[in-house]
Amino acid sequence: MNEKTYKNKSFNKEKQFNAETEISANVVCGRNAVLELLRSGRSVDKIFVKKELEGALLVIQGEARSRGVPIIEVKHEKLDELSCGIMHQGVVALAAEKDYVEIADILAIAREKGEKPFIVIADGINDPHNLGALIRCADGAGVHGVILPKRHSAPLSPVVSRSSAGAVEHMPIAKVTNLTAAIKELKEEGLWVVGCEADGQLYDEIDFDMPLAVVLGSEGEGISDLVRRNCDFIASIPMLGRVNSLNVSCAAAIILFEAARSRRIKK
Repeated sequence: MNEKTYKNKSFNKEKQFNAETEISANVVCGRNAVLELLRSGRSVDKIFVKKELEGALLVIQGEARSRGVPIIEVKHEKLDELSCGIMHQGVVALAAEKDYVEIADILAIAREKGEKPFIVIADGINDPHNLGALIRCADGAGVHGVILPKRHSAPLSPVVSRSSAGAVEHMPIAKVTNLTAAIKELKEEGLWVVGCEADGQLYDEIDFDMPLAVVLGSEGEGISDLVRRNCDFIASIPMLGRVNSLNVSCAAAIILFEAARSRRIKK
């Protein structure tokens, strides 16, 4: 074996070890382990199962549905990838890094502080580094809580936690089945919803000193059409260079700190 081959094999072993260490905190593999996870009451982001459901997997599916946990059918190869070689028996669960709260809990935090609600809604942000950086921005700007969709969102993982520089531990996070329904709930509570997209009014022309929810989407897809139609305002950041968009965490920093400035001045 030449030196290059040896180094490559050593690198692969190290990479596999790091992956197993990475997932150990939030990935649960095996039928009994996943079933007990569901019954424990711990927050679960989603469950991946093999396409041919039978026996214990049907029990897991029923338990997950009763708790509103998304079930995703995948091929055996995907389960192998998620489990990093750990015996999975056809099922892998992604448990959250922390427990989620309800939207009402976030609104209660604002009331306890005597402040107008300030909430971030993350629509379809699948990259864990971007989600972590967004949560870090939200914490720095004084946001009371973040709302995520159960589907089409990166789960709260060790990567998200590290990318947030620990802000995940301090930020109340709600996870909802339907973002549009969540927005309607917020509106019933008196909040105004501002979506961040490229073709709206300039962000610094909006008065953010109001009960507020700011919607940020992925840089690839942006805000979904249905969510956008339920926004009260669309805020845009003028782009003066050759690229036509910013990373979502950069956009979040600009919008959220402008909102924080506006609210601080009025206060």
